[in-house]
Amino acid sequence: MAARTVFVAGAGTEIGKTYVTAALTRRLRAQGRPVRTLKPLASGVPPLSDPAFAESDTARLLDAQGLAIEDETVEACSPWRFSAPLAPDQAAALEDRALDLSDLVGWCRGQVARTEETLIIEGVGGLMSPVTDRATGLDWLKALDVPALLVSGSYLGAISHALTACETLRLHGVPLLAIAVSESEGAPAPLATVAASIARHAGVPVFGLRRGQACPEALAELV
Repeated sequence: MAARTVFVAGAGTEIGKTYVTAALTRRLRAQGRPVRTLKPLASGVPPLSDPAFAESDTARLLDAQGLAIEDETVEACSPWRFSAPLAPDQAAALEDRALDLSDLVGWCRGQVARTEETLIIEGVGGLMSPVTDRATGLDWLKALDVPALLVSGSYLGAISHALTACETLRLHGVPLLAIAVSESEGAPAPLATVAASIARHAGVPVFGLRRGQACPEALAELV
């Protein structure tokens, strides 16, 4: 079994979830801790032959792990990839494909069972974003029965979004390790102000991360 499995969930979409996941992966590696990072389900992913693939979430996570970007590593990190930058159920429908939650959960459980390193699984979109025509990211997370790291932005409204997601996790019995506030471009309030406000209500450690900044040691130590 993995020493620790953590699911990175988002309070919203396009808020820096992959940035935080990559930064955490790099910090764990710098600490000498073996880590494997996966994004099993990914939308908006160009074909590997497209130069734009290098900017995809999958490519960023492989780079954080020091892995070459090739067919085998891409498939091992993100077995379900869709081209359209939409919720996975919508993106899959455009390609006449379908995804069943049991297949997604079963694949993830298999990775947990065979991985001896720390295992990080990044979700897709926000916590309640649909992942299949019937299930949301919360359903996926609950089925895996692992603790979560919640990622929020610092934009106007992010405090409410983060606390709503935090309360949702609590009501559904999902252990929450911490909240990482990823700085949003053009946010009206300083990152530290937003993080401090979330921390006053969340009841878990809260960390602010700027783009390009290393993951805080204290956050990595919680994983």
